[in-house]
Amino acid sequence: MEIQYRHEWKHEISFSDLISIRARLRAFASADPHAVDGRYLIRSLYFDNPEDKALREKIDGVNMREKFRIRFYNLDTSLIHLEKKSKINGLGTKYIAPLSAAEAQKIADGDTDWMLASGRPLLEELCCKMKYQGLRPRTIVDYTREPYVYAPGNVRVTFDYDIRSGLSATDFLNPACVTVPVTDRTIILEVKWDNFLPSIVRDAVQTPGRRVTAFSKYAQCRIYG
Repeated sequence: MEIQYRHEWKHEISFSDLISIRARLRAFASADPHAVDGRYLIRSLYFDNPEDKALREKIDGVNMREKFRIRFYNLDTSLIHLEKKSKINGLGTKYIAPLSAAEAQKIADGDTDWMLASGRPLLEELCCKMKYQGLRPRTIVDYTREPYVYAPGNVRVTFDYDIRSGLSATDFLNPACVTVPVTDRTIILEVKWDNFLPSIVRDAVQTPGRRVTAFSKYAQCRIYG
């Protein structure tokens, strides 16, 4: 199976930018069918090693890097994924494996022996890297996402805001898990596409004076440790 690498832009924008871009997008793009009232909550549990390898590689802009996370949506633990995001030469791809709530909690608690017999290569890879690289659940990242899709180019445009961090990695499946804001009303515009970005999308997301940024929600959420 051929790996599909995707292009990605990130812009840190203002609330007025969001209003303008949203209005332009709604003229031709569709709301993500998985969204509820146009948005959903994302909760992720990110992994790192004792030397903060994933964090430092992101901050330093290392050309080839990867990160692991466990993710679910709208605090619904009936659908949970283990994900590995890889980036090479500025292009990204994502590998996904399903997890049950019980399995996700075991990983958060450091119970990994069962993963090698799971029959899921991504879990087996994470298990090995937890054992030999010291990867451990490190930080909870919560945020609200407002997504739009456009079929030509397989384009996905999202607005991410209300970014929050949790302090107890083992508690991330708990809907009442305490999270705290980490930014002052920051809004991140992300644009992802396959082989080409249609000009109608390129024009719609233009924001005078804004430049592509390497903003990382994980890095922002590490301010508390």
